[in-house]
Amino acid sequence: MKKSLNVSRSCIAHRWNVLVLVFLFGTFSAIAQTPSPTPLTEDDPNTAIKVKTDLVTLTLTVTDLYGRYVSGLKKDAFKVFDNNQEQEITFFSDADAPVSVGILFDVSDSMSGEKIGKARKALGRFINTSHPSDEYFLIAFNSRAQLLLDRTRDGESVLQKLTLVQPKNNTALYDACYLGIEKVTTGTRQKKALLIISDGQDNASRYNFGEVRRLLKESDVTVYAVGILDGRDSSSSDGLQGQAFLDELTSVTGGKAFYPQTDVELDEIFERIALELRHQYSVGFTPNDFNPDGKWHKVKTKVKPPRGLPRLTVRGREGYYATPTTNYR
Repeated sequence: MKKSLNVSRSCIAHRWNVLVLVFLFGTFSAIAQTPSPTPLTEDDPNTAIKVKTDLVTLTLTVTDLYGRYVSGLKKDAFKVFDNNQEQEITFFSDADAPVSVGILFDVSDSMSGEKIGKARKALGRFINTSHPSDEYFLIAFNSRAQLLLDRTRDGESVLQKLTLVQPKNNTALYDACYLGIEKVTTGTRQKKALLIISDGQDNASRYNFGEVRRLLKESDVTVYAVGILDGRDSSSSDGLQGQAFLDELTSVTGGKAFYPQTDVELDEIFERIALELRHQYSVGFTPNDFNPDGKWHKVKTKVKPPRGLPRLTVRGREGYYATPTTNYR
């Protein structure tokens, strides 16, 4: 009886040891099979880590009396006011940094004839002058807005996508702006911009002007517009309304609208926008006694020219809503 009992105990102990070994082996195997974290690189989209912060960032363009870009200014040349209260600038950069650019290209019937060909050619000038690490989102719009390219650094592919597009149907410009803002804010670059290429007329959108303007005020996206107009557009009521829309959207974000009159001027304007994006200052501040109540804060920026330079003009967004924003690090 004792011999049988000892055998049973021996079997139980053996089984227990086997179970322990299986458990340990399985644990070590799981650890061995767990992939080690892949190191992030500069080109990896995952390098854009979202951080909730109270830091308000402003993208500023400084020009002289002749409209020439002024670079090389130091942090102490700038003053920032939040609701008329001066703020301490805690972040400053004048680096030639890459941009996430949303290109909104009008392919409606109003862009038919020579307009679309000239616009394509001039867009090539913009891409060739831009930072080589810029990333692009391409949205074409007529009766509806359509995303043709979702985040690419291949500028040539942007131009190729537009080669076979033929203008037709109505114009959903507001919808294209809404989609463009949503897409470009997912970009991996710190600076965000929209480039609108259109005559500015809208007759097919689900969203309205107020909704687009509100979304832009909530985001840190600088908008530029190139109005592709002819003689009829500039004198008609629809054409004037389109210009007013482009002027308003660009000014509220610190960008600018252009209305070239000649082919040469069209090319020069696209190049100028690309150069402006590469000659901007980034300024950041944490508002005093920040209260995330969602209210609109008006921001004013002043720039003091170095001794010997004439008066300078600084352009940036008009303000921000007081909510914790998502910045990219």
